[in-house]
Amino acid sequence: MSFCNPGARELDAFFSSLKTVAVAGLSPKADRPSYFVARALQQLGLRIVPVRPAAGEILGERTYARLADIPYAVDVVDVFRTPAEVPALVEDCINLKLPALWLQEGVVHEAAAERARDAGMFVVMDRCLYKDYAAWCGR
Repeated sequence: MSFCNPGARELDAFFSSLKTVAVAGLSPKADRPSYFVARALQQLGLRIVPVRPAAGEILGERTYARLADIPYAVDVVDVFRTPAEVPALVEDCINLKLPALWLQEGVVHEAAAERARDAGMFVVMDRCLYKDYAAWCGR
């Protein structure tokens, strides 16, 4: 199996409509990569939705224990979880009919990424949403 990320044209279309990012595994600790990325995405004008059990609020946004608990639409699920947790997260995304999945740098699970893509989701794996979105914004 050899998963390929979307090309520039597909990323451009994705970023042009991006507004709300559910961040699965967002840490409340400012020194964690998930916190840095989420805060940076906020600073670029995106709404972040923390998905983390028992955290209350992170970066001024209410947290949700599960994707299914979010009461409004999200454009993408940005994943900061271990690769072993990705297949179950993909099934949640498919069941909820979420449009896109972004697996952050170091989060690699080819079979789950292919499963999400086969279900019609836009999927990026092993790349940083913040880095790519910031580069797109500055083009």
